[in-house]
Amino acid sequence: MKNIIITGCGSGIGMETALYLRNKFITVYPTARKAEDVERLKSLGFEDAMQLDVTKPEQIAAVIQTVLEKDGTIGVWFNNAGFGQPGAIEDIRTEVLRAQFETNVFGLHECTRQIIPVMRKQGYGKIIQHSSVLGLISLFGRGSYNASKYAIEGLTDTLRLELQGTQIYPVLLNTGPITSHFRINAVEKLKENVDVEHSVFADRYKKSLEGSAKRVPFNESAVSVAKVVHHIILTEKPKPRYYITKATYLLGYAKKVLSSSLLDKILIKVG
Repeated sequence: MKNIIITGCGSGIGMETALYLRNKFITVYPTARKAEDVERLKSLGFEDAMQLDVTKPEQIAAVIQTVLEKDGTIGVWFNNAGFGQPGAIEDIRTEVLRAQFETNVFGLHECTRQIIPVMRKQGYGKIIQHSSVLGLISLFGRGSYNASKYAIEGLTDTLRLELQGTQIYPVLLNTGPITSHFRINAVEKLKENVDVEHSVFADRYKKSLEGSAKRVPFNESAVSVAKVVHHIILTEKPKPRYYITKATYLLGYAKKVLSSSLLDKILIKVG
């Protein structure tokens, strides 16, 4: 069954992927955390758009039940919902780190945990986990987000072992810089949760904020992700992971071949 549930479709990658897949005649069930975003999706023709906050298990269960009642099966689940919390490790309060994990890790885990029994019963399925190039390498001031993506890598690598012998395929997407509201939202999270003025990194934060509107090297449009998701849907046995953007290929390769100290020298300049 070529249908897909996508989390985090309020804007950016989620929404663009939903639009792209619909044009490829895939049945799409887009979801979003905010009611107003669900209404926007419906205004774009997604009559089956649903509200889903991945930190609320009852909403996940409701979405799954709704799709099963309509289609009988769920072919693909795309764990796309997430956000970035910038800030140096020493500036990130524990409750801020916890909030990062609630959505990016625990929400993703709960979605995964609930969809696996459905896919086991029907005998097949694909679970796409949206990681990042920052699930492979770390950047200065991105520790909270880095940690959440490293956690996704560990969970999914383990899940792949545990699903050996089934027709259920967990797939990691390691995306680099993509045009979306992600960086705009991250700036707001920095202002909201980090005491920039009194940080030892105040000057660095200010430079980062001043340059937040600049184009990032190797940036690609969200359709780059959508095309890979479409490929995964059509592929009988997808690869365990897909690199998206040149930045991911370059930094992923550097992680494999360079010593940690040499890689650090490069990453401190990139960040």
